[in-house]
Amino acid sequence: MRDETKCLHSGYSPKNTEPRVLPIVQSTTYVYDSTDDVGDVFDDPTKSLIYSRFANPTVMAVEDKIADLEGGIGALCTTSGQAASLLSILNICKTGDSFVSTSTIYGGTINLFAFTLKKLGIECVFVNADATVEEINAAFKPNTKAVFGETIANPALAVLDIEKFANVAHAHNVPLIIDNTFATPILCKPFEFGADIIVHSTTKYMDGHAVQVGGVIVDSGNFDWTNGNFPEFTEPDESYHGISYTGTYGKMAYILKARMQLMRDYGAYPAAHSAFLLNLGLETLAIRMERYCQNALTVAKYFQNSDKIESVIYPGLETDKYYALAQKYLKGSSGVISLNIKGGKANAVKFMDALKLASNEVHVADIRTCVLHPASATHRQLTDQQLVAAGINPGMVRFSVGLENIDDILEDVSQALAQID
Repeated sequence: MRDETKCLHSGYSPKNTEPRVLPIVQSTTYVYDSTDDVGDVFDDPTKSLIYSRFANPTVMAVEDKIADLEGGIGALCTTSGQAASLLSILNICKTGDSFVSTSTIYGGTINLFAFTLKKLGIECVFVNADATVEEINAAFKPNTKAVFGETIANPALAVLDIEKFANVAHAHNVPLIIDNTFATPILCKPFEFGADIIVHSTTKYMDGHAVQVGGVIVDSGNFDWTNGNFPEFTEPDESYHGISYTGTYGKMAYILKARMQLMRDYGAYPAAHSAFLLNLGLETLAIRMERYCQNALTVAKYFQNSDKIESVIYPGLETDKYYALAQKYLKGSSGVISLNIKGGKANAVKFMDALKLASNEVHVADIRTCVLHPASATHRQLTDQQLVAAGINPGMVRFSVGLENIDDILEDVSQALAQID
């Protein structure tokens, strides 16, 4: 099936007389015929469902749909994108380990990697998204266990050279984790370029309607966890009856370890109703992404022609620094534009507050146009040095183009720009 069809049909195929729409299984609990049946499932959770803290039929249908869209062998939904990023790393790294990440990533992820994981004894070494192979290699240590980056960085909109980072990671026998939130599998499929694991904040384009917070981890099944660097996958897990994940589950080792070990202990699993709402968003994802990209390119060109704008960052523009990489990796540059307004923060705030159609809110990738001042909000905790590394200056506005009529969006932008001296 093509992506448009997968959005509608993957994950759930009703049988004779069953509901056409994915049902909400609003239950924490599942019943067994005998005590032995319960014991068997605890020995091997893939046999059946145990508890909705880490598996639920509605959520699993959505997991299967997302895995199919990304071309992976399995997925695990989480309660937020932050939880997905966290578990993707904790499934690989332990105290005393390190990993490499690009610096132009979402501010919350920077905080998670630079501070929270540091408290757990896991070091993140940041590199520029445009780093050379030699510079990336220099960030590696004997205890490096993974590489992390964003397909389209939030909000710097840097397009990652996925193949380059994948080749470096694999040369060191570690996996590449890609946050594919802004691109979605409709615009980019990182597994096709060498990525091993994908994470999303499903709160954004996948949901699209600002009704549920969620995340997901997708496993390609391609990485060799038996290469000697990851004994947690090959040696017996004392917390789970001495099971060896690679020995028992083979290519599914990563995603099943995340579910059986981490989701069991952290319990960051979404509710069935949240998954139901996410699925409604996924059903229109392909057609929405096409319109987001179309509207955003028009708005980006409009900003480019304004004398109130210092610079426009949008990979779909031929003049953009990342245009060539966007042509290689993307089928569209998403609906998010970053622009630097002349006059710095004061004029940025004046422009944003003058908007009438667009909402000033802490969100992005919605069906409705919305704006945010990253330095004051999502990246507020960052130092000046970290802001520069993340590609953010005080005058930057993140403009997330929605699905309104393009003329209405442009009229709103025009009247707001007119308020700037």
